[in-house]
Amino acid sequence: MVHPDRPRDAASDPAGNGFDYRLAFDLAPVGMALSRDRAMVDCNQRLCEMFGTTRDRLVGQSFRLLYPSADEYERAGARIGPIMNAEGRSSDERVMRRLDGRRQGEVFWCHVTGRALDRAAPHGPGIWTFEDLSARRPVRAGLTPREREVAAHLTAGGMTSKEIGRALGISHRTVEVHRARLMRKYGAASSADLVSRLMES
Repeated sequence: MVHPDRPRDAASDPAGNGFDYRLAFDLAPVGMALSRDRAMVDCNQRLCEMFGTTRDRLVGQSFRLLYPSADEYERAGARIGPIMNAEGRSSDERVMRRLDGRRQGEVFWCHVTGRALDRAAPHGPGIWTFEDLSARRPVRAGLTPREREVAAHLTAGGMTSKEIGRALGISHRTVEVHRARLMRKYGAASSADLVSRLMES
């Protein structure tokens, strides 16, 4: 794996077994990015395909490019920091945005996993993977950014309104308001029905 502090062409085979780690990174079946200070230091082909763009467009840019709004980007960063401090990694589902091509601007559900190389610096050097969930879970039109975030936590499973509120930095009553709106938009009869519809939609 290429370390974020090394130039792109410095990938090596420390085990001496003839394995091309650069090629493995480039051709991995999931999107991958190396980061520092929430900017992309390197990325692979699958990430470019997923977001409909090129490596030149992504490398050196903030992850903000990949989010539907600046608020969602900022809140994700605030949410991830304490988790990285405690565990050194984070994993969740969030809505991202395609950049270019025929699907430019399209939002889609994405499973994102990250690992900090130093948990004391959660936004320092890190490794991230991205899995496109759109084939089985399209984004329902008309959801606000906050509704998308609440929906992501609801489908994570087992979280109460208070727990979601703590994760998002809002009150549990505000979470309940967003949950009620989601239930109306999805025509759900109960919270369990809402989760089922979110997973199937």
